[in-house]
Amino acid sequence: QVQLVESGGGLVQPGGSLRLSCAASGTIISIYAMGWYRQAPGKERELVATILRGGATNYADSVKGRFTISRDNAKNMVYLEMNSLKPEDTAVYYCNRISIAPWGWGQGTQVTVSS
Repeated sequence: QVQLVESGGGLVQPGGSLRLSCAASGTIISIYAMGWYRQAPGKERELVATILRGGATNYADSVKGRFTISRDNAKNMVYLEMNSLKPEDTAVYYCNRISIAPWGWGQGTQVTVSS
């Protein structure tokens, strides 16, 4: 059974930075495109960053130029470097494979951007 554990969230002031980590077990992520998603209160979960098997990346317009997704296949880890954070980035962040059948969702990690 695949397990995803996200970490690294917290409370940060506008303009600050955070680095999120996602540890996967029960699978080998190297064969999958992986993504970071987020869900703000009262909103649908949205995909914010994608990294393909070969390392190519793609970002939602709202985070382009501020967020960087990366992966370490040897460690079975995916990361999200977030810079120039804005209050509208406040959400619970999740990682998962890019698929019409995602794995079960982890607990996520809360990111709160507030002064």
